[in-house]
Amino acid sequence: MACATAALALLVAACSSSGGKQAAATAAPTGKTGGETLKLYNDKGAWKNYFSAVGELAKTQIGSKLQPVGYTDEDTYQAFIKASLRTNVKPDLFTWSTGGRLADMVKQNAMADTSAIWSDAIAKGYLPAQLKPYYTVAGKPYCVPLNVAYWGMFYNKHVFAKYGLQEPKTWSDFENILSTLKGKGVTPMYQTSTLFSFVWFEQLLAGTAPDVYNALSTGKAKYTDPAVVNAMKLWRQQEKAGYFTDPSIKTQPDALLKSQSVAMVPFGTWFNTSMTSQGMKPGVDYGYFTIPNVNASLPKTSVVFETGPVCALARAPHLQDSLRALNWWLTPDAQSKWSASRNDVSANPKAPINDPTLKSVAQAAGTGQYNLINRYFEAAPPPVLTAALDAFGAFMVHPDSYADQLKTIQKAADEYWAGND
Repeated sequence: MACATAALALLVAACSSSGGKQAAATAAPTGKTGGETLKLYNDKGAWKNYFSAVGELAKTQIGSKLQPVGYTDEDTYQAFIKASLRTNVKPDLFTWSTGGRLADMVKQNAMADTSAIWSDAIAKGYLPAQLKPYYTVAGKPYCVPLNVAYWGMFYNKHVFAKYGLQEPKTWSDFENILSTLKGKGVTPMYQTSTLFSFVWFEQLLAGTAPDVYNALSTGKAKYTDPAVVNAMKLWRQQEKAGYFTDPSIKTQPDALLKSQSVAMVPFGTWFNTSMTSQGMKPGVDYGYFTIPNVNASLPKTSVVFETGPVCALARAPHLQDSLRALNWWLTPDAQSKWSASRNDVSANPKAPINDPTLKSVAQAAGTGQYNLINRYFEAAPPPVLTAALDAFGAFMVHPDSYADQLKTIQKAADEYWAGND
């Protein structure tokens, strides 16, 4: 899954195994493992300490230590995981993403079935049933949630206080924040042309025409449709107003926010981990708010939602131990350790959330107060996503090219959906 600040880490293990897939479909594995050290490959190299903390707890509770193997280059990570399907060097566990990338792996019969684990977790209240569709391909669930995250706006409270700004309740309020900050010589928002170039596109379209946004992911809408064009025109207007950082900036967004070089960063709740790692205190140095809809007539505020999986291959080296570890991963003990270490929310509703703001957001999302929108990175089919990431990055440099960029993305969408109707 792609869910932390940069492209992150990965895992690997030894030989192969073909047993256990049927067991996964009939009963969730419990109890102690065979004592193996299970390597958890991930694309979140910066999270090594968090994975290690949970890994030590796993050794105590299920007998197998989870050892993180982290990658910091996303392309290298994906290449390793895909290559492992053809070699004897395979991960015990690994992080991935939902949507098209998960479906592609399932089509290759690569993933271990986790039906029993999901049934057990939902019955115990360890996972909400609403999450299951994100992990389901052709009627069966695969993997389990590594995390969940809700996307909103992190902001520097000292900057807001200096200029008398309050968290916005409406889009008009938000536009006033942008213009005020720009007028005071402060760059309002962070953006990047690499990996996360889709962020503001999804936010504007989800807050304007969420039905159209959702239809893009199934080929039922086009990137040249009026609602999409209008969202891009608004983005162009904001680009030309100077509301964003230079998209090629190399400084990390958490450092920019701490130094007050930028006032706001639109990211998922996982960014809370980066802020606390900078020594900033939630509610004192920084805050978080849900971004208001552009279209005030929408019945609910659109909130972009992501969930990233941790998975086991069908031919994992120690498959039964891997499945047992996935089942344990969802327990309150494991999730309490995991969420507390990162100062983030958890997929398990029974795991405590320390930050009161994030707790309220998670509760609101869990009780249906928001219109949850699947993050673009997972919603878009992989070939379309690849074209879109490049196109949005190019748009940031040349905002007047928006129409051409949308045509480029639509061309990729037409080619994809022609063979996947």
